[in-house]
Amino acid sequence: MLFPAILHSVVRVGSLHLIDGSGRTHEYGDGSLPRCTVRLGARHLDYTLALNPELSIGEAYMDGLLTIEEGTLLDLLEIAATNYSDKPAWFSLWSHTMRRLRQSNPVGRARRNVAHHYDLSDELYTLFLDEDRQYSCAYFINGTENLNAAQENKKRHIATKLLLGQKDLKILDIGSGWGGLGLYLAEEADAEVTGITLSVEQHKMAQMRAAAAGLDNRVQFHLRDYREQTGMFDRVVSVGMFEHVGRKNYSEFFKTVDRLLDANGVALLHSIGRSETPSPINPFISKYIFPGADLPSLSEVFAALGQTDLIVTDVEILLLHYAETLRHWRNRVVANRQNIVKLYDERFFRMWEFYLALCEVGFRCGSMMVFQMQLAKRSDAVPVTRDYITDRERQVRALKQHMSTRYPPIGLF
Repeated sequence: MLFPAILHSVVRVGSLHLIDGSGRTHEYGDGSLPRCTVRLGARHLDYTLALNPELSIGEAYMDGLLTIEEGTLLDLLEIAATNYSDKPAWFSLWSHTMRRLRQSNPVGRARRNVAHHYDLSDELYTLFLDEDRQYSCAYFINGTENLNAAQENKKRHIATKLLLGQKDLKILDIGSGWGGLGLYLAEEADAEVTGITLSVEQHKMAQMRAAAAGLDNRVQFHLRDYREQTGMFDRVVSVGMFEHVGRKNYSEFFKTVDRLLDANGVALLHSIGRSETPSPINPFISKYIFPGADLPSLSEVFAALGQTDLIVTDVEILLLHYAETLRHWRNRVVANRQNIVKLYDERFFRMWEFYLALCEVGFRCGSMMVFQMQLAKRSDAVPVTRDYITDRERQVRALKQHMSTRYPPIGLF
């Protein structure tokens, strides 16, 4: 029984009880919290879980062969994250090799990868995202905001860093999603916004929202790869898209931003990243959720930027904001279990639950973080201190208390 034997040398902290495929119980850890009891529903799992646990545990849970009898899925993943830090050398070599093999990301493959996730049922995203359908890290100022307010904070935070005070700005939104950020920026700056996405369903919804808001004369959404974009823009923003670029394409991405950004322009990149040395994405996430995705380390980002004329003018690290965002999403998914099972099936629900829980633990206990990187071509394109961010956000928050956004939320469609 290989997997139960391995756990004896791995689990030192927390309390894990394992009932193996033969019905025998094994106890691991130091008796501290969190506490979790797991049952394996098939004997072959005693061996297959040992070969590639980062993939196989999620698959077993998704298939209903790994069940939680005490505690929660989050408890199990927290125990795993706390203890499973020293991976065998052979596993690290295999993982890094697979990372190199998966990083080819031509336009055709990029479109297929995006469709795999973002062209799922429209109702699915309505069930767990905020009313503006912001599918990226929210921004919690005091930690008590609801999800809608925290996502509004995020859009305001990004808009402030883009310095929208000038008139007649031309803004490019790379990876424009369902259009919420592009519509927000158009209203904030009375600007001309171009949004580009590879998702057919997102593109369709974004166009509908722009038309319904009467903003389609100033906001245009296109089904287009960023490498195909032409023109010159005063501002370039990309939120939650860089994770899909692929390590081999980082330089190409920043060279494209460099090409599209005006000499006096400002850009902002919002992305998940790693606070440690470069390493591969979790294999369960890569196989079932985001094929072709990759999480950059800041060292990789700075190396790619060094091949352009872009200057890094500000970097902000958001540590627990995404953990809180994922907690909100996971709670909504669990509350809508029956609806999701009707849309797909029980296996899909368990896959989605595992994905959100795994990511939440990654942000709470692991090396995952979100960074916002402000870029320019001139060092004097932005203020010399960060005071303007706080000052402007306070002004806008006070103003917004007496206003409402003009563009309709997703729920009205």
